[in-house]
Amino acid sequence: MLHITKITEEYQNTLSGLLKRNLDENDLKLKLNRVIELNNARKTNQLENDDLKSKLKELSDNIGIFFKSGKQAEAEKLKQEVNDIKSRTKILDDEMKNILQNIEEILIAIPNVPHESVPFGNSEADNFIFKNWDKPLPEFDDTGLPHWEIAKKYNLIDFELGAFITGSGFPLFRGKGSKLERALINFFLDEAEKAGYEEIIPPLMVNEDSARATGQLPDKEAQMYFVEKDNLYLIPTAEVPLTNIFRDSIVLESELPIKVTGYTPCFRREAGSYGAHVKGLNRVHQFDKVEIVQISTPEDSYSILEKMVEHAEKLLQKLELPYRIVRLCGGDMGFTSALTYDFEVYSGGQKRWLEVSSVSNFESFQSNRLKLRYKDKEGRIKLAHTLNGSALALARIVAAILENNQTPEGVIVPSVLRKYLNFEIIN
Repeated sequence: MLHITKITEEYQNTLSGLLKRNLDENDLKLKLNRVIELNNARKTNQLENDDLKSKLKELSDNIGIFFKSGKQAEAEKLKQEVNDIKSRTKILDDEMKNILQNIEEILIAIPNVPHESVPFGNSEADNFIFKNWDKPLPEFDDTGLPHWEIAKKYNLIDFELGAFITGSGFPLFRGKGSKLERALINFFLDEAEKAGYEEIIPPLMVNEDSARATGQLPDKEAQMYFVEKDNLYLIPTAEVPLTNIFRDSIVLESELPIKVTGYTPCFRREAGSYGAHVKGLNRVHQFDKVEIVQISTPEDSYSILEKMVEHAEKLLQKLELPYRIVRLCGGDMGFTSALTYDFEVYSGGQKRWLEVSSVSNFESFQSNRLKLRYKDKEGRIKLAHTLNGSALALARIVAAILENNQTPEGVIVPSVLRKYLNFEIIN
């Protein structure tokens, strides 16, 4: 959630930045101007309320003095004035509550302001290729198979049985497919630990406050699975519970950056789209993912973002998968992000790029909702910056490994995974 001071003190920059998201300019101006108007009303209310409460204290002290000196009539007169002030402050308190509620309702619907380096654009077609694969891409003749056929050939994943048990988009891994999935999870977690992240096993469901704090609500409500009886949401990413560890917290600057990681299954509804581009593991409702999250000072967050991008990149390098890094344009960026890098791997059997990671800096957007602050060296309380990234999402990584490493003899397992397995080839 944007901080009011950013809107009031950096109005033009805020407006210009938000227009990169292709928002309606007139509607955006109405919202921003309304926030400023409400904030001025808040200041006026606060000033009057503070003055009245100061006067109330003074009158209360005088009433005590009058009673002690036997001046009953004077005391009663002041008591009436006190009652009048209390009635007025009650009205002001109610007005303040309404003002703050209206401000929050507007702010919570406004996305984060993109970083100045974010390009304009309407969709993924306008994204900027930050780093491109400079080696030959895997090529297969007519014998090259997509991963769903490889999975069926070697009995690795049963999409039909998963659909029978639950529904479409819930794959069932088995045999060497299960072991490959588990090896990737262990590899990603071990690499995160080496990089200084504390491993967390978080809950797989969160309450409404947690989902709202990290920006999933109200923006992504339609994409989340909801347990109505308990008013809980299945997590779409470990970002939600991991970041909420620090909700309503004040940490010391000396403790920053805080680095946590976690493996979880993730649950996401997907719009009804059909075709090969969503077949197999390309788009599923349940998938495994290892997430990395950092909490930092504003001064360090962009250098930390670079390090998180490097971390995800090294994972793909060690897996020997062809990849490229894309910097998202304003029109394709997530609601909460200020700057996002997407990683895509090339899937040789399908001859297409598949997104496997997003690494983002949210600046203070999430922390303002979370009330996540830090105390600097001078003792001042400031909003922290939050960052997260997929390191990595497994479904499409598995798809790329199966497709790119296929041979007539079987699928060659990447060398970095072999210590987690008792086989080097899937056949």
